[in-house]
Amino acid sequence: MREQVGRAATASQIGIAEPGITTPEVPQPLVQERVLTTRQLAWRRFKRHKLAIGSGILLLLLGLLVIVAPFISRYNFHEQTFADALTGPSAKHFFGTDNLGRDQFVRVMYGGRISLLVGLAVALSAGAIGAVLGGIAGFYGGWLDNVLMRFTDLFLSIPFLVILIIGSKLLGGNVFNVILLLTLFFWMYDARIVRGVFLSLKEKEFVEAARASGASDRRIIFYHIMPNAFGPIVVNVTLLVAQAIITESALSFLGFGIQPPTPTWGNLLTNSQSFVYLAPWMVWFPGLMILITVLAVNFLGDGLRDALDPHQRIGEAI
Repeated sequence: MREQVGRAATASQIGIAEPGITTPEVPQPLVQERVLTTRQLAWRRFKRHKLAIGSGILLLLLGLLVIVAPFISRYNFHEQTFADALTGPSAKHFFGTDNLGRDQFVRVMYGGRISLLVGLAVALSAGAIGAVLGGIAGFYGGWLDNVLMRFTDLFLSIPFLVILIIGSKLLGGNVFNVILLLTLFFWMYDARIVRGVFLSLKEKEFVEAARASGASDRRIIFYHIMPNAFGPIVVNVTLLVAQAIITESALSFLGFGIQPPTPTWGNLLTNSQSFVYLAPWMVWFPGLMILITVLAVNFLGDGLRDALDPHQRIGEAI
């Protein structure tokens, strides 16, 4: 028996199986688990947030719809057909018509272009300004931090709705001016968040190593610290989209935003005030689009916040 085991072991070592002798199974080494990167962990956490996944898909479909719908529809957003005025939703007019016989579906979709454009443009521009100013304030500290933060506090203390109304009246209610005015009053929140992140990160070992290797302050800020602050910046920018859409809609509803004949969800609601009981569909669909968009953006922001949170336990992502 010992001779057979010895011959089997020798045969297994040289890769030859001897007839009539069973080679004992050699236990395989345990397979090491693959180490996940930070991006992979974030994606796993994000996939667990079903509302965020659904909201992201919904926003993509909505964005595609507002781009394509005006091209494939047989109606124009300013085309008037008085014979069809105040017609309810039907196969001919999906969202009904307004008091001038204009197709509400095309007007809501075209208005979605403007409202989503304003939301994205304001969020990206305000987020970029806030990230740069907050990063500089948090990195350098001292008198520069005090000056920039007092400047931020000054903007936060201004009743921005009043200033927005005055500014919109003076500059005019076109898309560019509304984006500019909203950007001037939306960058402060991102600046304060990024400043706090920078105050924490600038004391870390990788920053000291970069400084010891001779890296300049600009390289440290934009190539070493800013990527590590990307999570809070992305989450805040996502939530700014919803805030910008609501603010633009409120301005347009008050008559100080983007002016007709360019439709937006806000001024579509303004035009429907006199027809709430006679043609309620004129209120339903623009209001429903605002509600769906804002909820979807907020759910997406919650999912990104959970996914990009570095304090989340690794076990939650697996």
